[in-house]
Amino acid sequence: MGLASVMLPPASRALVPTVYLPSSQELEGSGIGIGRTAAQLLKLGQPEEAARLAALAVRLQPNDERLWSVLAEAQLRSEQLNQAAESLARAKQLNPKKAGLWFAEASLALRDNRPDDAIPLLDEGLKLDPNNPGAYFDLGNARIMQTDYRSALKAFEKASSLKPTFWEAVNNQALVLFEMGNTSEAIQRWRRVLNIKRNAEPMLALAAALNSQSPGSDEALTLARQALAEDPNYVLPAHQKQQLWGLNLRQATSTLLSSSTLKDAVERAEANADPSSGR
Repeated sequence: MGLASVMLPPASRALVPTVYLPSSQELEGSGIGIGRTAAQLLKLGQPEEAARLAALAVRLQPNDERLWSVLAEAQLRSEQLNQAAESLARAKQLNPKKAGLWFAEASLALRDNRPDDAIPLLDEGLKLDPNNPGAYFDLGNARIMQTDYRSALKAFEKASSLKPTFWEAVNNQALVLFEMGNTSEAIQRWRRVLNIKRNAEPMLALAAALNSQSPGSDEALTLARQALAEDPNYVLPAHQKQQLWGLNLRQATSTLLSSSTLKDAVERAEANADPSSGR
């Protein structure tokens, strides 16, 4: 602006602004670079920023399914579910042989409580990538949502056989076994989970199962206190249901938490829980 004020050309020779138009090769490089930055932002837990960058990347390079995948993942993590579905559809159109796209679309269907839609998508993805533990885990969750517990157990066991440290898969085996009435085996698997990962969910579930066998046991009460202190949201039946806890386990947990010995722990958890966590 300063130069313009002192070096204005005559009107007849007014400067015409030019716009730099990069070549297709430069656009390609820019799109991939922006896509990489978006992926890094996802790893850093910044999905909204990642979605904005990934949207720019696909505008620069609309025929690269990798960039559409990054955009879909960013949209999923930032709760832009409709947009994520559109991005996944575009990515799948470009590369229908990529198993991860089928799995991601199935995950979206599960988020939308559509297990009947998710299962065929998972089956198609598993034809392309038959040793994917995460896909078997999602398949198990879909079967739980259908209350097909035997199929769910089979899927979770396949997931943990492919990845022995997959504690969530072992935890969900126990959830299913408890609903099927096999409390003793469920307890053994929750104990196995806690040897892999000390987490509030298996702690409280194990506590409820132990209490159902031996009401008021010291171990059950201790585990319940630890679980509620670590994650108070598990005091909420709606949160338990969201985590796919069945009716039997929720009832057993309600019985446990009604113990007068746990009154203080339950009240603290209720005060600290996030009511939106069960929505």
